[in-house]
Amino acid sequence: MTPDPSGRPEAHASADSAGLDRRSFLGASASGAMVPLLGGAAAQAQAAAPAADLRRPLDVSLTINGQRHRLALDVRTTLLDALRENIGLTGTKKGCDQGQCGACTVLLDGIRVLSCLTLATMAQGREITTIEGLAGPDGKLHPMQQAFVDHDAFQCGYCTPGQILSAVACVKEGHATSDAQIREYMSGNLCRCAAYPNIVAAIQQAKTEMGA
Repeated sequence: MTPDPSGRPEAHASADSAGLDRRSFLGASASGAMVPLLGGAAAQAQAAAPAADLRRPLDVSLTINGQRHRLALDVRTTLLDALRENIGLTGTKKGCDQGQCGACTVLLDGIRVLSCLTLATMAQGREITTIEGLAGPDGKLHPMQQAFVDHDAFQCGYCTPGQILSAVACVKEGHATSDAQIREYMSGNLCRCAAYPNIVAAIQQAKTEMGA
């Protein structure tokens, strides 16, 4: 080992160590530089892959009022549009189409939902009940339907299908113990004719006949 002019023989060892550190640093830097390049290549390959055609109809099976319907629908089709446009059950009404008026209310497994905000594909495997399926097989009106007739709980009738289905669910949920509670839990169904007092009276009558 050649002595260091300063008389410190370990100077060369320090230089060698520094050289190793530089080589390690350069190697790590090169590896790190490849990461964005590889990531960019992967992103380009993914972008080049063919995208799924969302416009292609999707096979959908819906059980509505006890009957199964097989449809080919755009994946964006709402349950409301499937009922009205594809199956012809126009009792379910399109009001605001924004989930604010309740005219499109139907029952999914007995639970009230807004069909304008529900994709048809989400209703597969569930029992859908519309106003057309509420009466008995012999044509006898459901107690809630009859109560609406008895109390004249409608005027123009446009909101009535949604009101009746929501009222049926309201009673089954146990939310019809008082006039105030009925008004609260029916507040999502609007009636521009303002038949609210008659609707409350109809629900009070029907809940007894429904055994609630």
